[in-house]
Amino acid sequence: MSDFTSSFWNIYVIVLVVVSLISCGVLLVVTGRTKVAPFKKTIAPVGNEASAAPVTGHVWDGDLQEYNNPLPKWWSHLFWITIVFAVVYLILYPGLGNLPGVLGWTSDGAYASERKDFDARLVPLYEKYAKMDVEQIAADPAARQTGERMFLTYCSPCHGSDAGGTTGFPSLRDKDWLYGGTTANIIASITGGRMGVMPAFGQALGEDGVRNAAAYVRSLSGLPRDSTRAQLGKPLFLQNCAACHGLDGTGNQVVGAPNLTDAIWLYGSSEKTIAEGITRGRHLDITDGHPPMPAFGPVLGADKIKLLAAYVWGLSNNPPAAK
Repeated sequence: MSDFTSSFWNIYVIVLVVVSLISCGVLLVVTGRTKVAPFKKTIAPVGNEASAAPVTGHVWDGDLQEYNNPLPKWWSHLFWITIVFAVVYLILYPGLGNLPGVLGWTSDGAYASERKDFDARLVPLYEKYAKMDVEQIAADPAARQTGERMFLTYCSPCHGSDAGGTTGFPSLRDKDWLYGGTTANIIASITGGRMGVMPAFGQALGEDGVRNAAAYVRSLSGLPRDSTRAQLGKPLFLQNCAACHGLDGTGNQVVGAPNLTDAIWLYGSSEKTIAEGITRGRHLDITDGHPPMPAFGPVLGADKIKLLAAYVWGLSNNPPAAK
């Protein structure tokens, strides 16, 4: 990566841009010196080029040739205008490597300025809701619409536009919460993000032990299983899994360990899927298609997070609309 941040690329871009502009100008000057043959002259037949107007030398169908005339003046003028515009632009704005331009414009600065102006217009709205409880905000139709728009922008790529979730990303429409469904828990999750990690037990348990543990896990929620393997898997569960999921498998919201006794499964309830989770763990590699939940605190701020949390909380609590 350091190869792309060295000063070489800065110089490379500057030289490439300058040489390109100069080359365009030289090409226009050179081609503009070509003299147009008088209209009365015609292209001579092949083999009698001495009396002909300048041609390119390309021949089609035996006697069809092409005049070597310069660009029309209006066309070449447009090219010169483009070159002048490019020079002026590169003086005013960044474009020559790391040179910022005399105006000092940056995309980050423009974004920050626009966001500051936008936030200033929303201050009255945020001040209104800052004085309300999350439950009250969730009952306000206008606030829920605002929260829904933020949800669609920041949360729907993982949790779905309907908040129904998908494999590896929990549904927000039920009351099964990994880290707790209180308003305070939801605000904490949005603000700081979440990264629940399940260690891999495949090497410690072996293939047969993994199958036994998976059978016992399925028994906790009443799913069909091999009863013999389930009995063998219970002590393995108590030794390796109970620390997070609890002795009874009901989970632990402090560490985000899911409840294994209900019918809600984040990755699926098949024996193969459960065994895969026990063997390989979960969230040990962020490249596995299930990245951690990012922290939105620095991006949204407390007031926006409160509106977003109200919307999320309302999805599973259905508060009555404010009158």
